[in-house]
Amino acid sequence: MSVSSPAERDELNQLLQQTGRNDQKAFAELYKRTSSKLFGVCLRMLRDRGEAEEVLQETYTTVWRRAGSFDASRASAVTWLVTLSRNKAIDRLRQHREELLDDPSRLDETVDEQPTPAAGAETSQEYQRLQHCLDELEPQQQSSVREAFFTGATYNELATRCKVPLGTMKSWIRRSLMQLRTCLDQ
Repeated sequence: MSVSSPAERDELNQLLQQTGRNDQKAFAELYKRTSSKLFGVCLRMLRDRGEAEEVLQETYTTVWRRAGSFDASRASAVTWLVTLSRNKAIDRLRQHREELLDDPSRLDETVDEQPTPAAGAETSQEYQRLQHCLDELEPQQQSSVREAFFTGATYNELATRCKVPLGTMKSWIRRSLMQLRTCLDQ
């Protein structure tokens, strides 16, 4: 689902708006055109196919319920959908972290690091552009952005880990995201 033209972006925006009006055909087309990208986002964050599938299902259930709140003047459909799936994946990661803390015997569990379909997607042009832009950030900011958006670490956790005030961490992330946006828009 690489959105390579303004026309494609407008089509997805229209499909999401139609979904907000309970148009099942538009929803089916939106799913067909975006589900592989969103599944990749979930899989990359969760590193478990079953978990990613569940989060993807939760994402599209939420899309069906909340598509009416989509505003194309604030963000594109792709941005809205990726943000929604990313937030759902973060919620799942936090849920598992709480479960691990509740059961100390599970703290030693590790993630299976077998290659996934997402590994192949990482070689895509979009991934390479994002990687290039991330590499242009200062090392501390790059690490903070990666942890915040790929593992679901909170600003508080990052500030504690980096031994900086919370406001500083928020500023780092905000400035880094603005720099990434500028780089990706080029």
